[in-house]
Amino acid sequence: MADDARDAMTKKAFYSDAKNYWEKVPATVDGMLGGYGSISSTDIVGSQQFLKSFMHAPWAERIQNRKALDCGAGIGRVSKHLLLPLFQSVDLLEQEKAFLDEAKTYLADKAERIGDYINKGLQDFMPPPKMYDLIWCQWVLGHLSDDHLVSFFKRCKEGLADSGLICIKENIAKKGVIFDDQDSSVTRSYKEYLKVFNAAGLKVVKEHTQTNFPLEIYTVKIIALR
Repeated sequence: MADDARDAMTKKAFYSDAKNYWEKVPATVDGMLGGYGSISSTDIVGSQQFLKSFMHAPWAERIQNRKALDCGAGIGRVSKHLLLPLFQSVDLLEQEKAFLDEAKTYLADKAERIGDYINKGLQDFMPPPKMYDLIWCQWVLGHLSDDHLVSFFKRCKEGLADSGLICIKENIAKKGVIFDDQDSSVTRSYKEYLKVFNAAGLKVVKEHTQTNFPLEIYTVKIIALR
């Protein structure tokens, strides 16, 4: 299974097939969550509790609340309910233009605190140096190959403000890497993620397993990195 997943990540179709899949997904909360729109509130509460522990930490470890980046932002669900209540300004990074167009409506009441709507894939994004106090990546990293993920994380490190954090919230496989041919993505085990973090020069600061999600879906972890 892992060998099949690694083979899939090396093919050009890995990215084009994913793009074709997401072009057909409705620009709604339910669409962003693969039909599990009902978990949105539980998801947000778990993420809030995790992030607030860093916003109230001792000064040397505390993240500031100036600017966040929402990676794989979709229509802005995470930006609206998690990031904007905690940060002064948020940028959205999303490769599907239709989702960003919908985000402008979905976030209309927060428009003055949205920085940039960035229409790019993560593999092509270059953050400005020391720009972000938080770079948040949720249910999107499975669409990057291992090499592109390492490169993305290295660039994100340069884009972090002093004391900033990269946080990921992703499905976690029990073992190895699993390829999903429906949306052309991979699900990595925690051990596989640790290999990627190490290659990018990142260390795990804190990790937490999301609770109260449906039993039939993957385990979901939130991981903070510096």
